[in-house]
Amino acid sequence: MDTALDPSITTRPRTLKRTVAAYVALTKPRVIELLLVTTAPVMILAEGGLPSLWLVLATLIGGALSAGSAGAFNMYIDRDIDRIMQRTQNRPLVTGELTDRQALVFAYVLGVVSIVWLLITTNWLAASLALAAILFYVVIYTLVLKRRTEQNIIWGGIAGCFPVVIGWTAVTGSLDWPPLILFLVVFLWTPPHYWPLSLKYRDDYASASVPMLGVVRGRAMVGLQTILYAWATVACSLLLIPVADMGALYSGAAVLAGAWFIIESHRLYSRALHGREAKPMKVFHASITYLTLLFVAVGIDPLLPY
Repeated sequence: MDTALDPSITTRPRTLKRTVAAYVALTKPRVIELLLVTTAPVMILAEGGLPSLWLVLATLIGGALSAGSAGAFNMYIDRDIDRIMQRTQNRPLVTGELTDRQALVFAYVLGVVSIVWLLITTNWLAASLALAAILFYVVIYTLVLKRRTEQNIIWGGIAGCFPVVIGWTAVTGSLDWPPLILFLVVFLWTPPHYWPLSLKYRDDYASASVPMLGVVRGRAMVGLQTILYAWATVACSLLLIPVADMGALYSGAAVLAGAWFIIESHRLYSRALHGREAKPMKVFHASITYLTLLFVAVGIDPLLPY
């Protein structure tokens, strides 16, 4: 990037606060928040009650570090297209707050620290799954899928499913059907969560030649695919009721929040089909609220006396 074209990059004083903020931005903190929402509740489900507070904190710290590492690698690899798209113009490698080398070193350090931390504080399986999550997001999604296929989010979204199984294995040291069902829930949820965003930023992705579904398909097709995956997500969430013997709270949340998510998906399709303003961000925000409510219910349900 030619900093001479943007004097603000070189003339603004570099303070410690700005530098720290830039490193934090590299980790994609909003994504980390959502990933951690799916970790702690699953740990409660695995324990059948409240697990050790230290174990929960250790797992959340390790998960945040590994997710931050993956996010930093992603920003380093995608720095060329981030300079093209409007929605990513404030990222630290675009603004020049950090150098490419600083970002890459930071990504490696976070990744190594996260794996070692989880290995010491939890167990080898949780640490191995965290490593697999980093590799999947960086190699499979960012390097292989993102710029080559419209199915990038479908399969790349697997990386975001790992916190579920990491949380479970941190408590039990093994895998079972409940975390695998919740893994599948997050997998099915990711496309209808992200595709509406690809509609809103369609021009951005098109300018960077990233074949998101919203770029290569029409609005109606995106709406239809969103509906199908939303239905599949909710149906899968209901499987947890008999498998994990979930109670009334989770059952009610899965049905009611799921119905709202599906209704918003249908509205997106209907508006696109009839040529009205699609309002994709309504589905995007609804999907986040849906997943949050579902996993909060996962965490509270085992604590209830019935």
